[in-house]
Amino acid sequence: MPTDTFDSPEFLDPTEVALDDEFRRRGRVTQSAEEPGALECIRRHTARLAAEHLGVEAPDREPELPAWLESLGERVAPADLNALRLHVFRGLNAESWLRPAVYRLARRSLAVLVGNELAMQRRVNLSIQLPNDDSSLLPLHADCWSGDSPYEIVLWVPLVDVAGTQSMFLLPPEAHARFAEGMAEAGSVEDLFDSVESEVEFLQLDFGQVLLFNQNLAHGNRINRTPRTRWSLNVRFKGAFTPYADKKLGEFFEPITLRTMSRIGLEHRLPDGFRE
Repeated sequence: MPTDTFDSPEFLDPTEVALDDEFRRRGRVTQSAEEPGALECIRRHTARLAAEHLGVEAPDREPELPAWLESLGERVAPADLNALRLHVFRGLNAESWLRPAVYRLARRSLAVLVGNELAMQRRVNLSIQLPNDDSSLLPLHADCWSGDSPYEIVLWVPLVDVAGTQSMFLLPPEAHARFAEGMAEAGSVEDLFDSVESEVEFLQLDFGQVLLFNQNLAHGNRINRTPRTRWSLNVRFKGAFTPYADKKLGEFFEPITLRTMSRIGLEHRLPDGFRE
């Protein structure tokens, strides 16, 4: 029977509410890549660029490809790693398809957690962490402590399976709140980590999964004590019209999904005489 009322007073649907609740409670969301083919393309091109730098051929199929990436430590010494990383980083970011492909790995979740008018980091970062290498570490930190806007979210994309010290760690929201209250009394960065070591969570992801995390929470990595090299990408997103910090729009960020009326509004100019 027709009715003149609507039976739901909510603006968000249950799946959006659930995603929001999980992210706020855990400080992160792990999910399957929304376009797995894009992720596979990124990994194959990453391997080709690495092989090009090394003057060898990389396998192009499972299961050889992940094993080849994970065994990089057999072919590259820590002293030579940065040259390889820069070659792959530049090669990836020279591709016009890279950023749209990375965005499509999590675009639906980004729309829920951040919004549908997004600014994206102009370069996609690449991290490579060899086994037992102490030269590629990010000590415990929160990005907003060093000039990032608290409105940013990080998309973290492993190109191999990761777990334990091969992965990154994150301090959950409740533990971070307790930690932040007493942080001024801590000494070195290592002292900071020691104070929360029992509460940090090393994240486990299989290739094909991606992570969205709150970069306002303490996170970092440790020496990779596994025999497998970690390859991962990371990139930042924020609402295009939310406040910026040191990393500015047009310098570090670029709008990627501005909607029609936002573009019209930005382009609008009053006729002559209205400002007199």
